[in-house]
Amino acid sequence: MSVEVLNETTYEVDERGLVDLAHHVLDALHVHPQAELSVLLVDEEAMSALHEQHMGEEGPTDVLSFPMDELRPGSAEDPSPPGLLGDLVLCPPVAVRQARSAGHSTADELLLLTTHGLLHLLGYDHAEPEEEREMFALQRRLLLEHLAERR
Repeated sequence: MSVEVLNETTYEVDERGLVDLAHHVLDALHVHPQAELSVLLVDEEAMSALHEQHMGEEGPTDVLSFPMDELRPGSAEDPSPPGLLGDLVLCPPVAVRQARSAGHSTADELLLLTTHGLLHLLGYDHAEPEEEREMFALQRRLLLEHLAERR
């Protein structure tokens, strides 16, 4: 699994931690080991531009997902095909504010956002209540498993 992280901000980010989490999530969902993922960390100005250009919404957001080959989760017997998973864009300044509001660390918020964005890249959504329950339950499970492995 190729996971490339590029931090274009002045924020100190545990890039290795983001890579490890991405590997955990993608392995757990049986994404082909030759899949490729790019994670980009940007400031609020860059995120605002992307948010407006691609979503038609003003201001920065926390995470944006740009799928490439529309890979979907596989199974142990039938992993997804190799390909480009896509690009995940995170905005640490927004993550800092959200972490404070939620009462946890920025590092934990970035892990949450990375998991959330990866699920979007794999076709999960939360527009409908049932989709939201499924996606957020999976997001929570994957994060808890990853954190348990790190201990």
